[in-house]
Amino acid sequence: MAIRFLFSVAMLVALSPLSSAWPASTRNIDACMPAGVQATDVVSSHTVKPGGKVVTVTVSQKLKALGARCRKGKLVDAKGTEIRFYQLVGCWGNPPDDYQEQLERQAKELAKLRKRYRVIEMTCDSSGEDRFRATPPPG
Repeated sequence: MAIRFLFSVAMLVALSPLSSAWPASTRNIDACMPAGVQATDVVSSHTVKPGGKVVTVTVSQKLKALGARCRKGKLVDAKGTEIRFYQLVGCWGNPPDDYQEQLERQAKELAKLRKRYRVIEMTCDSSGEDRFRATPPPG
């Protein structure tokens, strides 16, 4: 009787979502995060009203909103589209001479990535102030 009970418990543990029998990809999104991107990094920020509170969205919050999961070693959204992160440029106090070329290059790269991936655009300014942005904040 005790052996049957232990066998039943062992089977329940083996089939539970916290078990090592399940692939790590379904248990831990961190396993699929690209190098240099952390769950606490800021994706976007904005002020609620001028001089008001700055509201930020972290990578973790964005991934949760997208229904992200780790599948076959890749980060994917709820529809199975692979997720890529893109660090935006454009937060210059005094823009460089080639700022227009940089913004054009960025726009081309983003358009190309969006054809194949779900792109999470990482803000260059987590302060929530628009005064240094050359482009509107990502949505």
